[in-house]
Amino acid sequence: MYTVIKRMALSAAHSLSLSFPSKCETLHGHNWIITVYCRSEKLNEDGMVVDFTHIKQVVKDQLDHKNINDVIAINPTAENIARWICDQIPTCFKVEVQESEGNTAIYEKD
Repeated sequence: MYTVIKRMALSAAHSLSLSFPSKCETLHGHNWIITVYCRSEKLNEDGMVVDFTHIKQVVKDQLDHKNINDVIAINPTAENIARWICDQIPTCFKVEVQESEGNTAIYEKD
């Protein structure tokens, strides 16, 4: 089994729709750290699991310096962002989304 890991920093804003009062319902930003894990039993014709540039295009090009609410059709919690990223990359099995120091959400496929 081959595994590649791509870690990226990006800045983006979001506002959450919550069932309780929270300052996070107001538009605010984070300096996010996103870590994407991809794996495959076989390498593609280029000898890769997935090109690191493709991962960057999916994540950074779509989310960096954006309002994530405009990109993702669901409530953009760190958990939902992690799953959305994972669903965008066919070989991805795990995504870590750190929205601030000490606050990280992980989505991992079964």
